Amino acid sequence: MHGSGAPSLWLQRWAHLLPAGGTALDLACGSGRHLRWLAGLGLHPTGIDRDPAALAASSDLAQAGAATLVQADVEQGPWPLPGQQFAAVVVTHYLWRPLWPQILASLAPGGVLIYETFADGNQTVGKPSRPDFLLQPGELLSRCASLRIVAYEDGFLDAPPRFLQRVVAVRPAEAGAGPARHHLQPAGGG
Repeated sequence: MHGSGAPSLWLQRWAHLLPAGGTALDLACGSGRHLRWLAGLGLHPTGIDRDPAALAASSDLAQAGAATLVQADVEQGPWPLPGQQFAAVVVTHYLWRPLWPQILASLAPGGVLIYETFADGNQTVGKPSRPDFLLQPGELLSRCASLRIVAYEDGFLDAPPRFLQRVVAVRPAEAGAGPARHHLQPAGGG
């Protein structure tokens, strides 16, 4: 579901908001399905994961200069990118609540946060099932209160069955930059 293969449909749906040529952070990047996809869009992604074997699957991207890989256990150690900001931050199928300050601080002014992970209710259909790894109702909205919410969903998906919350949010740009236009994707393509 989230190891290798196609990128998240949520990420694909909102990719038009990602700045061409910008930097992106893929937190808990695993084997790099989103790193590859973001690099293919012309962004320069940085992937963080604690598993060196998972990161090795993306070593070709790093060797080609198309991505930066950071092996770090962000749950047990310090944040490996202090002070760095990115035009986009992507998080899928990962939740470690103590990292929220670092996630938000990593988002540059005008930057886009695309976040999706499992929500309360998932314990009825599979794993993860521990409350530590499941968002509570409305939790993503409250975590992103300082950002401009562009899209939010909280519900159930089949195949495989799972409960998810997902958000697309933008950090306000510098003062005086004028109103930002965050183009929406119309339902049904029209």
